[in-house]
Amino acid sequence: MLRRALESSSLASVGYDAERQILEVEFRNGRTYRYLEVPELVHRRLLKAPSMGKFFNEEIRDHYRSERV
Repeated sequence: MLRRALESSSLASVGYDAERQILEVEFRNGRTYRYLEVPELVHRRLLKAPSMGKFFNEEIRDHYRSERV
C-alpha cells in the first residue's frame, strides 16, 4: 500500500485502501499498524485535522481493530 508522508510529530505516513477500508499508519518510532474497517470519511478527516496525532488518538486508536505490520 502506498503511503503519504505527513507533517506530524507522531505520525510519519498514512495509506488508505478504500475498497478494503484499511488505514495503514506508520509512526515516527518506525512501527506500522493497519486499522481495519475504517470508513473513508475518517481517513479524509485525519488528513485535514489541525493535529493529526490528536485526531488519531481520539478517533482511531482504540476505536478500530488493528494489526502490526
